[in-house]
Amino acid sequence: MLKILIAGGFGAGKTTAVGAVSEITPLSTEEYLTEAGADVDSLAGLEAKRTTTVAFDFGRLSLPDAPFPLELFLFGTPGQDRFVDLWYELARGAVGAVVLVDTRRLESSFTPVSFFEDIGLPFVVAVNHFDGAHRYHPEQVRTALELPASVPVIACDARDRNHVAGVLLTLVGHAETRTSAGRGYPAPTTLQEA
Repeated sequence: MLKILIAGGFGAGKTTAVGAVSEITPLSTEEYLTEAGADVDSLAGLEAKRTTTVAFDFGRLSLPDAPFPLELFLFGTPGQDRFVDLWYELARGAVGAVVLVDTRRLESSFTPVSFFEDIGLPFVVAVNHFDGAHRYHPEQVRTALELPASVPVIACDARDRNHVAGVLLTLVGHAETRTSAGRGYPAPTTLQEA
C-alpha cells in the first residue's frame, strides 16, 4: 500500500483526477464557492468553476498487474495557498506526489512545486490538457517551472483513467528510484505508517 498526494493549483483538476482513477466512490470535500471567497479565490480562466476542495479528496486504486502488485491511496489536496499547512499533514507517510499543472494558470503551480522540493518528497509534474487550452511541450513546462531534468514531466488528461494511472505509475517508479538512491522519504509499508 502506497500513499500518494495529488496536488496543484486551484482548479488544476485534482478532484477530477482522483475521481477518474479511483475504484471506489471517492471521498470528496467539495463545497460551493461563495461571494465571501471572491476576493481570495480568483476565478480568472475558471469562470465555470462552482466548487472547491476544502480538506482533501480520497480515492483508491489497485494495480494487480503492475510490475509488483500495488494498492494506491490517493489524497487530493486543496489548491489554494492558504491550505499549505494542511499539505504537511497530508504529506506525512506519502511516497510521492503528482503536481497537476494547468498551463492557463501556470503561476499557481509554483507553490506545490516549491513545497515538495522543500520537504524532499519525490514528485512528478502532470500537465493537464484542458479543452481549448494551448498545448505546450512538457520540456517547455519544465523550463517555465525551472524543474531539474530528474523530475518527470508528463502530458495527461485528468478525466482519463488510463492517463491518470500512467502518471501514478511514473510517480511510483520515480519515487522508487529516488528512495533506492538514498534520497527522499522511505516508502511506508502499511497504511498505519502512512
